[in-house]
Parts: sequence; C-alpha cells; structure tokens
Amino acid sequence: MSQITAETVYKNFTKLPAGERAKFFALLAEPSLLREDFSHEQVFGHLADEEFTAQEAAEYLEVSMSTFRRHVSHGRIKPSGEVGRNQLFSAGDLKAFKRSLREVKKRRSSVA
Repeated sequence: MSQITAETVYKNFTKLPAGERAKFFALLAEPSLLREDFSHEQVFGHLADEEFTAQEAAEYLEVSMSTFRRHVSHGRIKPSGEVGRNQLFSAGDLKAFKRSLREVKKRRSSVA
C-alpha cells in the first residue's frame, strides 16, 4: 500500500485546472479546518529540544519584549546558552514557565 506524500499531492495539485485549485483553497478556508483546539504537543512538539532567541521566546510566551526581559532580569527565566551576545532559552524551560503563568492567572481569577 503506497502512502500519499506532500510531494505527490503538490504535483497533482499543479495539474488541476484553475477553477479546481480555487475550490481547493476555499475548502481549506472552511471553519471546520480552522480548529483552535490543538494541543501544545501538536503545535510545538517538534521544538521540544530547540532553543529560542529572546524574541522567539517572548512571542511563544505571548508577552512583550520588555516584559520578557523583566522576567529574565528577575531570574524567573534563565538563558540556557549564548551565541555571541544573544541569549538562548530552552523550549522546555519556556513551556514550564508558560504553564506557571497560566496557573497564576487561574488563581488570581478564582480569588477575584
């Protein structure tokens, strides 16, 4: 049994008439495909052993750079390495920190 690959799908897609390609993109845009209930593992699993730059880490944590830098300067997040003058942050540490931020938010909302 042969397995369908992305390359095969792409080759077949390029052979479709323009109208069919437009239908394909319309199907992709349907709300049923725009799920927002992906697990952390589904979205970031391939990055488990990676290191993020400060900018990437701030984006991952959904905070501004100034907030991210404040967390670093207060020792809440520690760099896992450096390349030149740039600090790197491990994905595992960032995931744990993001989880702790969520827990703090939950506690604050339950108290209020």
